[in-house]
Amino acid sequence: MTKHFRRTTRQIQLGSVPVGGGAPISIQSMTNTPTNDADATLAQIESLHTAGCQIVRVAVPNREAADALPRIAAACPIPLVADIHFDHRLALVALEAGVDGLRINPGNIGARAKTEAVVAAAREKGCPIRIGVNGGSLEKSLHARVHSGEIPLHEAMVQSALGHLRILEDLDFHDTKVSLKASNVRTTIEAYRLLAEHCEYPFHVGITEAGTVRTGTVKSAAGIGALLMDGLCDTIRVSLTGPVEEEVRVARRLLAAMGERPDEPELISCPTCGRTKMDVVSLAEQVEGILGTVHAPIRVAVMGCEVNGPGEAREADIGIAGGGDRVLIFRKGRIIRHCPRSQALNVFREELHHLLTDGFPRPPS
Repeated sequence: MTKHFRRTTRQIQLGSVPVGGGAPISIQSMTNTPTNDADATLAQIESLHTAGCQIVRVAVPNREAADALPRIAAACPIPLVADIHFDHRLALVALEAGVDGLRINPGNIGARAKTEAVVAAAREKGCPIRIGVNGGSLEKSLHARVHSGEIPLHEAMVQSALGHLRILEDLDFHDTKVSLKASNVRTTIEAYRLLAEHCEYPFHVGITEAGTVRTGTVKSAAGIGALLMDGLCDTIRVSLTGPVEEEVRVARRLLAAMGERPDEPELISCPTCGRTKMDVVSLAEQVEGILGTVHAPIRVAVMGCEVNGPGEAREADIGIAGGGDRVLIFRKGRIIRHCPRSQALNVFREELHHLLTDGFPRPPS
C-alpha cells in the first residue's frame, strides 16, 4: 500500500495514545451524559470504547462535574480529556483528578495569572492542552472583523488559534494540539490549511455541529476526507446529532476508506438492479453490524446476484451473493457453501470465524 503523506508535527502523549509526529490517526468522541453522574458517564465511555473510541472527552461545566472526575478518571479505559471554559479552577480540579488532557482556550479563562496556574499544573502532570477554536464562538474583536467583511471567517479562526498558542508559548508550554472547527466544510478546510503554514502542532480535526447521522456523516466525510488527503489530520472526531457510538463507527469507516486503518474490515455491496431477487439492503446492513466488532484487514462483499456476484467481488476475502430463497458464500471468488436465505447470517458468521481463525489463506483455485 502506498504510504500516505502526513504533515510533520510535534508529538504529544495523551495518556497511552500518541498524537501527531507520525502516530496513527486516533478516533475521539465526547460523552453527552451529565458528567456529575459518574455511573452514566462511565457506562457511556465503556460503550464508546467497545465501538472503537481511543480518546474520550467530558464536559466540565461546574464544580459538581469536576468532583465526579476522580472516579471517572480512575475507571476510564481510554485517555480522558476535560472540556473546560471560563473557570480556571475547574481545570485545576480536573488535573488533580487525573485527567489525561485539557481542552481550554487560554484567552477565555481570565487574567494571565489564572492561565499561568493552569499551565504550571498541566506541566507538572504531563497533561497536554488542546486549543479549541470554533467558528461560531470567536473573540468579540475578531467576530466584528468578520461581520464587517474585513477578514474571512477561516482567517479569523487562525488568528484566534495563533493568539491562544502565543499565550502558551510565552509560558514555554508546547505540549499542545489545536482544533479549528466550523459547521461549514469549506471554512474548516481553509482554516486548517492556513494554520498548517504557521505552526507544527498536531491537529484535532472535525466538522462541528455537522448534523444528523445522515447529513453529518456526509459533511464529515467531505471535510475530514479532504484534510486526510492533505495529510493534516492527527486525531479526529466525527460530530453527529445522534448516538455517540455512531460517531466512532463513522470515524472508523472513514479512516478505513482512506487507507488509514489497515486493521479495519472493508464492506463492499452492490447497489442492486433488476436482477436482484433478495433484500440486499437489509442483508448488507446486518453484515455491517456483524463487522462492527471485527478488527482485521478483510474485504467483505454482499452481492445481489448469484450469477455475477462472486466474479465481480472476486477480491473479497468472504462474501454473500444470492437470488430468491438461496444464497451462496464465497471466498476469493470461489463458492464454498450454499444455504437457504433464512440461514445466511448464521452461515456467514461461521465462515467469518473460520476466516479470522485461519488467517485468511486463499482457497485453492
